[in-house]
Amino acid sequence: MRLISAHVTNYRSVEDSDEFQVEPDVTCLVGKNESGKTAVLQAIYRSNPVESTETFDEVIHFPSRKTAQRKNWRPDQQVPVARLAFKLTGEEIADVESDLGSDALASHTVTVTSGYRDDTKVYGLEIHEFSIVEHLRKLLDISLGTYPAIAEAATIADLYRALNEVAEPPGSVVKLKKKIEAWPEQNVELHIIGNYLEPALPKFVYFDDYDIMPGKVSIPNLIRRSKNGDLTRGQRALLSLLRMAHVHPEDFQSVDQHERLIRELENASNVISDEVFKYWSQNDQLQVDLRVLEPEVEAEPPLDDGPILQVRVRNLRHRATVPFDDRSRGFVWFFSFLAYFTELEEGDGDLILLLDEPGLSLHGRAQKDLLQLIDQRLAPRHQVIYTSHSPFMVDPDHLERVRTVIDRDKVGTKVSAEIFNADEDTAAPLLTAMGIEMTQTLFIGEHTLLLEGPSDMIYLDVLTDLLEAQGKTGLDPRWVKTPIGGSGKLSTFVTLLGANKLNVAVLVDSSTKDVGAVKRLRDNGQLAANGLVEIAEVTPANDADIEDLLDRDFYLELVNLAYTNELPTPITTADLNAHDPRIVRQVEAYFRDHGVAGGRFNHLRPASTLLREQANLSRRMSSRTLMAAEQLFDKINSLIF
Repeated sequence: MRLISAHVTNYRSVEDSDEFQVEPDVTCLVGKNESGKTAVLQAIYRSNPVESTETFDEVIHFPSRKTAQRKNWRPDQQVPVARLAFKLTGEEIADVESDLGSDALASHTVTVTSGYRDDTKVYGLEIHEFSIVEHLRKLLDISLGTYPAIAEAATIADLYRALNEVAEPPGSVVKLKKKIEAWPEQNVELHIIGNYLEPALPKFVYFDDYDIMPGKVSIPNLIRRSKNGDLTRGQRALLSLLRMAHVHPEDFQSVDQHERLIRELENASNVISDEVFKYWSQNDQLQVDLRVLEPEVEAEPPLDDGPILQVRVRNLRHRATVPFDDRSRGFVWFFSFLAYFTELEEGDGDLILLLDEPGLSLHGRAQKDLLQLIDQRLAPRHQVIYTSHSPFMVDPDHLERVRTVIDRDKVGTKVSAEIFNADEDTAAPLLTAMGIEMTQTLFIGEHTLLLEGPSDMIYLDVLTDLLEAQGKTGLDPRWVKTPIGGSGKLSTFVTLLGANKLNVAVLVDSSTKDVGAVKRLRDNGQLAANGLVEIAEVTPANDADIEDLLDRDFYLELVNLAYTNELPTPITTADLNAHDPRIVRQVEAYFRDHGVAGGRFNHLRPASTLLREQANLSRRMSSRTLMAAEQLFDKINSLIF
């Protein structure tokens, strides 16, 4: 089956998405933060998930604005969420026709509706019942003139009744009766659904930026979570890698098996690595290694329970290895996704891939690699639907793939193929994708604001949304925000852009090592006089990151939510060393001192948590934060001339 359209209702922000068409290969859902892209994707996913535990929950998923309506449902009332239309393949049509005749199906399109209160799917199909009756009659080796009731039957029910009225029925009549009796409730539609449609219905695979393979796991804990059905997708990715090597976690509990198991795992890792490097142009000198270790002294649970399986990445150029989750997050995502997906792909049945913001933590060049992976590796075998708000993830040669996602006042999320009827913010990445030149690693515009990383962009977007919702000043939309992947690149990018006579501004943390070099560029006339904006200009402290715009308790809430599975207890301000004025430095020290997440704190995870949970979290943003953000935006916006 091929998915051809979707219609989502009554799911989180999506009260009624309107029906939208799905491309036969790749469909891209584009929308700004909190537009409902994830909700649309998850509603489709839960209609037939590859993981059967992911079902609809009316308390969690039903739109909160309509809670009163939900509480008035009748006990037996079914409420639809996802109505999906599929086109049958030639092989699937042939299977039905070989059983029920060449004209059995009046339409080769089937709808499947799923929702709350019942796991049963409602199928909508059109049949030619009379044609089916004609086909069944031809299976009889009797003279129809002798049996006028059989000859005149126009429905399955009429035919079955006539067959039952035959005295001393010949063998072909008995055989046809048994054929019809084998159908559920003697209903031909239920027969088609149960024998042909349900087995062919594709499973949906959902994968997002959080679903990365862990770099270190406790084997006993992995076994327990697997038995309890409590695995994360990252852990499932690791189990997929084990299964590819025909290895089970229980095998590691036998010490004399370790060497053989490691060799099998290395072979499986090499298969995935080879697949990754077909599309990963950033560094082809990486190799995945696996080791079995004893627990470290004073390790935090569950890593205090051995043996421990550690995944490391070897850099062949530097002849050194680092823990898997300390590598580039883009490489980790690529590897984790392919490990998880490759094992699923070997199973029976079709898969439709739902990728939620797959390029979120990828550099612009790596996002191009990802599009190549989607087009060349995934789409030829499986339909792909992915979400994005990045211009790098919109292929300007295939704008027919784009569907805009907009959260409209009082009606919720809407999805549409009329991309240029979208509001300015939603259309921005599409217009950008059409009008820019991709020059190696950089996306530029007339007014370019350079940022150190993707988390800076997330905080600026969220704060802009909040301020504009209150009628205040956000970041001017004419700024093209460009994360450059590290402060050390600032001076290089400023030089390149300045040479193109573009209006360039730089937003930096006060402690950025490259600030001095950028100041020299400003003094040399390659950057506008006020083009260097430091976060500390709007914060009480002279040394500040963008995270210091937020209240400390609020930022710690983001950290605790982002690292729920790794933190034994939530972090409080009392746990931190207040001598360092920067909250990020304090959290980094806590992670390092307590061995949380391997001692390494990822700045992007709290920002991504805020992005995904903006509706719930942003309302707790303090007036002090919004005032400082407005001052910051005023400074940056004043640089547009």
